Amino acid sequence: MAVRRQTPALIAISMGDPAGIGPEIVLKAAATVARRRGAPSLVVIGDLNVMRETARRLRGVPAPYAWSSDAGLRRGIAVIPTGELPGRSRRPGHPTPAGGDASFQYVVRGAHMAMSGDVDALVTAPISKEGWYRAGHEYPGHSELVAEIGRAREWRMMFAGDQLKLALVTVHMGLRQVSSTLTRTRVLNTIRLIHSHLREGAGRVRPRIAVLGFNPHAGENGLFGDEEIRAIEPAIRAARRTGIDAFGPLPPDTAFIRSNGRFNFDAAVAMYHDQGLIPLKTLEFDRAVNVTLGLPFIRTSPDHGTAFDIAGTGRANPSSMVAAIEYAWRAVDSRRGRRAA
Repeated sequence: MAVRRQTPALIAISMGDPAGIGPEIVLKAAATVARRRGAPSLVVIGDLNVMRETARRLRGVPAPYAWSSDAGLRRGIAVIPTGELPGRSRRPGHPTPAGGDASFQYVVRGAHMAMSGDVDALVTAPISKEGWYRAGHEYPGHSELVAEIGRAREWRMMFAGDQLKLALVTVHMGLRQVSSTLTRTRVLNTIRLIHSHLREGAGRVRPRIAVLGFNPHAGENGLFGDEEIRAIEPAIRAARRTGIDAFGPLPPDTAFIRSNGRFNFDAAVAMYHDQGLIPLKTLEFDRAVNVTLGLPFIRTSPDHGTAFDIAGTGRANPSSMVAAIEYAWRAVDSRRGRRAA
């Protein structure tokens, strides 16, 4: 189903697992973003019944309606119906394989719409990785799926908050695998991807990028390991030769100390998942946004999970979803501005 392009940014949102907080935070966030000046148009890819049932529980949010090509977009929450779940798979807090499969199909459809240019960006609500596996979809998460659909040769996970932005060299792997995965090329490509994103998607002219070490004290010149010497330092030197303002490797335990309340860099590159995510979530838990770098389209998501334990209670905090939508909106506008220049 093709969606007619609008003058404002047109952003698709995949609904997430129907038993999680995705439908609730989508509705709350959409209502919040709609009040912004020049707000983007939003279309939700999901189950219309789930969205309507959620809206009735919440009250005070615009009623969802089925989007159709001849009617266009109007006030309220436009939903592109993608399958219809049985009642037992629509119960908040009670995930099912059918719900896991549905959430997978929402992402697939949204990614194809973004690839074809039917929408300007894709925002993904939380899914259950276990739900995907139980439904037969063996992907570690959103990023791996959208990277495959986007035919991305190199991609990385980036996380952005009000205070801190960082990219990960490695993502979903055990720590014993990280060392052998760290290569000069992999570190260099991560630096390049976040540099390009900050220039094109965030409008930074010459972003300053801090690169963390892997070992305690950044290896102490090989005393605690050779990852800095064989991979990280050569990658930084190569990046600087191409004009990228990268520096390090920084000792991980002091890299996030702030002088005068601010970091002395625009973004950081962390070597593995928890090295970057612990400081980020400490500072930005309710506001952090997950961004997939290296795609031919813009994709963001909230940096939290399905929260099945509070689904259906009306207590879910939409702040990270609001941030994800607004980050995608700014990235679209930045890209449009650069293309028009």
